[in-house]
Amino acid sequence: MKIAEFQETEIGTFPSDWDVDRIDSVFDIQQGKQVSSKNRDGEHQRPFLRTKNVFWNRLDLTELDQMHFSEAEQKRLELCKGDLLVCEGGSIGRTALWSDEITECLYQNHLHRLRSNGAKVDPQYGVFWLWYAFDIAKLYFGRGNITTIPNLSQSKLAELPMALPPLPEQKKIAHILSTVQRAIDEQERIIQITTELKKALMQKLFTEGLRNEPQKQTEIGPVPESWSPITLGELCGKPNGALQTGPFGSQLHKHEYQEDGIAVVNPTHLAGNRINHQNVPRVSEQVAQRLGKHRLRKFDILFARRGEIGRQGLVTEAEETWLCGTGCFLVRASKPFVDNRFLALYFATDRLVKWLYSHAAGAIMPNLNNAVMQRLPVFYPDLERQTTIIEMFTTIDQKLSAAERRQNALQDLFRTLLHELMTAKTRVHECALPIRK
Repeated sequence: MKIAEFQETEIGTFPSDWDVDRIDSVFDIQQGKQVSSKNRDGEHQRPFLRTKNVFWNRLDLTELDQMHFSEAEQKRLELCKGDLLVCEGGSIGRTALWSDEITECLYQNHLHRLRSNGAKVDPQYGVFWLWYAFDIAKLYFGRGNITTIPNLSQSKLAELPMALPPLPEQKKIAHILSTVQRAIDEQERIIQITTELKKALMQKLFTEGLRNEPQKQTEIGPVPESWSPITLGELCGKPNGALQTGPFGSQLHKHEYQEDGIAVVNPTHLAGNRINHQNVPRVSEQVAQRLGKHRLRKFDILFARRGEIGRQGLVTEAEETWLCGTGCFLVRASKPFVDNRFLALYFATDRLVKWLYSHAAGAIMPNLNNAVMQRLPVFYPDLERQTTIIEMFTTIDQKLSAAERRQNALQDLFRTLLHELMTAKTRVHECALPIRK
C-alpha cells in the first residue's frame, strides 16, 4: 500500500499531488462597476448585483437593482455561467457561483468576478475552497486591505494562495459538499413551508374558530362570536397570577453573571413562542434566590419589554426555575378556564403584536408597561376547543423542531466535511455520506 506524501506550504500541509498556487493562476479577476446617478436612468437597464445579494454558495435574486450601462461596460462586466462572485467588503470573501439564472446581469464594484482561465480548477470547488479559507479556517485573516473598514482589493485577492487537488478530486469534493448543501436546503424549504402553514392556520383559527362560525367585531378585529372576552389583567389576578417586568438593572448587575448556575432569559432568547437555550447568561443560586419573585414557572409567558416587543416565549419544564431577565415582561395567567398554552398562541398572532405596538409607550423605542399589559384584550373559546387548537399547533411545532434538528445536524456535517476534505484529512475515496431525508 502506497503511503501518501505531503508537502508543507504557507497555508498548511497538503498531499504532494496537490498544487498550492495564487488565485490569479487559475482565475481571471474582474472588479465590478461603481455606479452614479446617471446609471439609474435611461433605456436598456440591466439587472445589477450587489453584495447584499451574495451569500455563501447562494444568490438572492428576488430584489435586484436595475442599471443602465454603455455597450462597452456591459460587455466587460456581463456574467457568464461558472463565474464566482466574491465580496470585497463587509463579509469579506463571501462567495457564490453564477449559474446564468438571469441574462445580461452585471455587478457592483464591491464584488469581484472570478472566471476560470483554463482546466485547472472546478468553479464549484473554488466556491467551497474560499468558504473554507475565509470563513472556517481564517487562512486569509489580515491579508486584505487594512483601513477603517477592511476590504479585499483585486490585487490582494489575486495573490491569495489556494490549494488545488487534481481536477477529478476537485469535482468529487464539490459533488460531496453540494450533496450535503442540497439536503440542508431541503430542510430549509420544509421549515419555510411549515412556518407559513402555521401562520396561515393561526390567522384562520383565531379569526373564524374551528368551525368557521359567525364573527363579531372587536378592537383587535373579527373573532368567533362564541369566544368570551376578558383582559389580561383579569387573567393574571392575584393571588396566583402575576403581571410584572423583570428585575431592574440595579437589582441584577452585569458582574453577577457567570458561566454556570441559573439561566436568565433575555429578549434575544425569545422567538417563535419558544425560549432559545443558546448563550443564555447565568447567575448563582444565591442571586436567583434574592430575585425569587422573578423565578419562572411552567406555562409562564415572557414578552420582550422593549424594542422588538412582538417577541414572546412559553416557559416549559426545561426552563422552570430560570429567571425572567431585565428586558422581559412576565405574564402568569391563573384562571382555570384559560389554558396558558392557548394564551401563548393567541399572543403570537399578528394582530396581537400590532395591538401591542399601537399601545406601547415611547415613540423612538416602544416599550411595554404594566398599564398596557393590564388592558390587553383576550378572547377565548371553551377549554375543549382550546385543547384542540393546542394539539394542532403542537403537531406543527413537532414537525418544525424535527426539521430544525435535521438541518442543524446537516450543517454540522457540512462544516466537518469542508474542513476534512479541504485539508485532505479525509480523501474522497474514503468519504461516505450518512444523509437521510
